[in-house]
Amino acid sequence: MEHAEPPSETARSAAFFDLDKTIIARSSTLAFSRPFYAGGLINRRAVLRSVYAQFVYLLGGADHDQMERMREYLSAMCTGWDVGTVKAIVADTLHHIVTPMIFEEAVELIDQHHAAGRDVVIVSSSGAEVVEPIGAMLGADKVIATRMVVADGKYTGVIEEYAYGPHKATAIQALAATEGYDLAASYAYSDSITDEPMLAAVGHPFAVNPDKALRRLALSRDWPVLDFSEPVGLTERSRLKDVRRPALAAGVVAGIAAGAFLLASRRRGRSSAE
Repeated sequence: MEHAEPPSETARSAAFFDLDKTIIARSSTLAFSRPFYAGGLINRRAVLRSVYAQFVYLLGGADHDQMERMREYLSAMCTGWDVGTVKAIVADTLHHIVTPMIFEEAVELIDQHHAAGRDVVIVSSSGAEVVEPIGAMLGADKVIATRMVVADGKYTGVIEEYAYGPHKATAIQALAATEGYDLAASYAYSDSITDEPMLAAVGHPFAVNPDKALRRLALSRDWPVLDFSEPVGLTERSRLKDVRRPALAAGVVAGIAAGAFLLASRRRGRSSAE
């Protein structure tokens, strides 16, 4: 694994990480389908659909239209969900669901960037209610994620901020302007060709467990390719933050449906190269 270089004396830099299949091995949102079923938010049929979507996501067997239909179904399904219920379910099940999926190599990279004085930013098309507590658990400094409109304590299904594809690059550039990051001195990591704009926006892009299209692009542009191994359980690792429920609840601020938009951000033809 390539190590993060120390920052220059004048530049302030950051490391931007995609979440799904870059830091964790699965879809962060779809992984919560069973807890949502247990909490009464979805029915058994919806659980089966989520399991199918997870299978498609991992094996790359769906085309763009199929992924769009699944995204639309999941978005419609969670319209009207109670915000407090979603917060409680995510807070109660986060460590059990997410921790076993984390790539140890990703945690080590995060540590290296922090040691080099860089901010670590997770950038994900999944919903902020999932991404923010995961970021807190990993010690990320900031999170860019999809957010949905809430009215009367319930999710409306309307997207407020969509952190997908070129919108990720736009959000990174806006954050860099606010925080004073030198993007030429910054790093970015992703597995998906849809994140090409985000990777191209920094001086040090890395393809992590890349799909076929991103692997070809990385080779053509001489971008380093990192192949992370199977995830390991990190529950006993001291570097993972002990996030208590109030901290998790504070980080869960948007609709779980937004995370389902992850499905739209994964193009057809994903490989199982990782």
